[in-house]
Amino acid sequence: MNGTMSKWARAVAEAELSEPLPRRWAHSQGVAQRAADLAGVLGDDAELLASAAVLHDVGYAPRLAVTGFHPLDGARFLRDVHAADARLVRLVANHSLALLEAEELGLRDVLEAEFPLLEDQPLVDALIYCDMTTTPDGEIASVEARLAEITARYGADSLVGRFIRRAAPDILAAVRRVESALVAQPR
Repeated sequence: MNGTMSKWARAVAEAELSEPLPRRWAHSQGVAQRAADLAGVLGDDAELLASAAVLHDVGYAPRLAVTGFHPLDGARFLRDVHAADARLVRLVANHSLALLEAEELGLRDVLEAEFPLLEDQPLVDALIYCDMTTTPDGEIASVEARLAEITARYGADSLVGRFIRRAAPDILAAVRRVESALVAQPR
C-alpha cells in the first residue's frame, strides 16, 4: 500500500467534513482506523478500503447534499468533481447496504444505474464491518450496539429505522464473515 489514494481521500474527507460536521468527521476517522486493522486480510485492496472508509460519509457535507441521500451525493461528488477511482466511488455509493435505504427513498433505480454494486464480497463486507462497528464519535463498538444506537438516534419508525431493521441480518452476516477472516488470518 503506497498510500497515495488514502492520503488524497483523507484530505478530501477532512476538507468536506471536519468543520461543518465534526462528529461525522470523527466517525469517518474511526471507520478509517478500523479499515487499517483489516489491511492483513485485504492485501492489495487495503488502500482502497482505507480510502472508502474515510470517504464513505462525505455526502453528508452540507455543500454536497443535493438529493439528501448521502451515499449518492458523496459518490456523485467523487465521480464528477474528483474523477475518483470507479471502485472507490461504487464502494462509497453502496456502503453498508445503501441500496435498501435507497429503496426506502425511491432512489434504488438511480443508485443501481449510476453505481452498480461491486462483485467483491470481502471488500464490501469489510466496509460494512468498519462502518457498523464504529460509533458516531469514532469509537469501537459491537455491531449490535451500533445497530441499536442508529435505531435509537433516528427512531424505530423513521426511514432510517426501517432501513436498519431490514438491513440488520445482512449487516450482521457481513460483520461475522469479516470477524471469521480476522480469526483465520495468520499471525
